[in-house]
Amino acid sequence: MTIYTKVILNLLLLSLKLVATSELESKPGISSIEVKGKQFINSQTGEPFLIKGLAYQPGGSADVNEDQDPLSEPTICSRDIPLFQQLGVNTIRVYSINPDLNHDYCMSLLAMAGIYLILDVNSPLPNQHLNRYEPWKSYNPFYMEHVFKVVKQFSNYSNTLAFFAGNEVVNDFKSSQLSPRYVKQLIGDIKMFSDKHCPRTIPIGYSAADDLNYRVSLSNYLACYNDSTPMQIVDFYGVNSYQWCGQQTLKTSGYDLLIDAYKDYSRPVILSEFGCNKVLPRKFGEIEGIFSQEMLKVFSGGLAYEYSQESNNYGLVEILDEGDIKLLSDFHELKNQYCSIDLANVKVEISKDDMGDVPCVDQYKNLNVNMEIAEELSKDLIEDGVEVEVGKHIAINLNKIHINEAIYNADGTPWKDNTGLKVVYDLFPQTKEKTVSKHDEKGKERKETTDSKKKNTATSIKCLSIYDWVVIISAITLLVITMF
Repeated sequence: MTIYTKVILNLLLLSLKLVATSELESKPGISSIEVKGKQFINSQTGEPFLIKGLAYQPGGSADVNEDQDPLSEPTICSRDIPLFQQLGVNTIRVYSINPDLNHDYCMSLLAMAGIYLILDVNSPLPNQHLNRYEPWKSYNPFYMEHVFKVVKQFSNYSNTLAFFAGNEVVNDFKSSQLSPRYVKQLIGDIKMFSDKHCPRTIPIGYSAADDLNYRVSLSNYLACYNDSTPMQIVDFYGVNSYQWCGQQTLKTSGYDLLIDAYKDYSRPVILSEFGCNKVLPRKFGEIEGIFSQEMLKVFSGGLAYEYSQESNNYGLVEILDEGDIKLLSDFHELKNQYCSIDLANVKVEISKDDMGDVPCVDQYKNLNVNMEIAEELSKDLIEDGVEVEVGKHIAINLNKIHINEAIYNADGTPWKDNTGLKVVYDLFPQTKEKTVSKHDEKGKERKETTDSKKKNTATSIKCLSIYDWVVIISAITLLVITMF
């Protein structure tokens, strides 16, 4: 081999290495998720999207007020989102927010981390939720204004995956006779509002109590089509299921019955909550079942319940008085299970084909679906819109994030494995700055810029992208070939 041949080969290898290196860097933007047939899909690649999720409502829904909610505090999001990444989740579910607060920072940090949001449109505050026993009183212009504010604000974030129009609204006989018609009306009103005032269509779902008396018939009713109300169709359905307790299988847990119940359903189905705590410590063995080939013929993943320890004892972490975090055993168990599932290697057999609309019928088992309601209550708000700060992704300088809260193991010793936020998506690539994550003796994390002696060199080099260098090297290679 001549010296000239070696030069050419080395230049070509350098080009290939630069391209390979670029694949390891963060990607530009985060694609929105859509519904196609019975699947969630990535809107850019068309690939199926499976939910490895977590319920997130620190302090409970009652902690939402006019001053704060789970996605309004930059310091809290900066503390918790790196822990979401450690768990291996790609989606969180938040049950209530205040649309009069700003959520740009937290939604942007979630997007940078590659994490999507499923958001409930209700809140526990007055006039912000549907009263299951007296829905005609709560379904009023004040309630709809809140719902539309939530939808308008969050529809502008590309990592808003979906909205839940309700959570366990129908959960007993009385609510089954009074609420179904209002839930379906709400779904239609949200869709009509979105068509007029939102930049994109975001899937609207419902999260059902795992009660065999109602959940299957309610899913069919919410997905049925009526010529007079064509938008009152749910886009996906969630089931809150806590039936896999301890060491189980698809059959002994009853998951096989879930599969059978929804195998012919025309919309995507997920477990909107899972994580039985009747057997402790929780091992989350159901995750292997959720991402098994049998389950993935029907279900598109699920959301583990829940991040923070509350009175019901489902927490992965305990939030201490000063905002410090203590990782509980459930955190490590869920992390081990989620991180054992590589979604890139999971085969999805759910159909992308549109199954067509299923006409509504007059009766659904155990439900009253014939109640007369005032269908035009939201007409003016749908026509005129609502005033709310529109959400937008913002540039975040990770060097300026200083996390004062410490993270501890369950025994009180500092947790050493926190490596800080890993940027998966560059929302604004031109503003990217490299950071180094360090820990002090108390287990606290701080961010520092890279060595200032390297700054000038890095600044001059970053003006050229990887592909700029590939073009330059390829041109040199061609020049060498023509010369020799």
